[in-house]
Amino acid sequence: QAIQAINGQTSMSAEEFTNMIFQKIDVNNDGELTLEEFINGVERDEDLMELITKSFDLSNVLKVIQSG
Repeated sequence: QAIQAINGQTSMSAEEFTNMIFQKIDVNNDGELTLEEFINGVERDEDLMELITKSFDLSNVLKVIQSG
């Protein structure tokens, strides 16, 4: 939910978002993400890389704080 809020995405629930991430990068479909799966998955998926990068960019959060 936090990642979605930071990026202004509210079109899907947190559960739907999590399921989408797992579908994209849980290579062995065991329902768990290893660090290796996560890193490889993010590196292979341009949209996911952009989303993760934005989630670590706190400039949007600072704008909200500054605007009150």
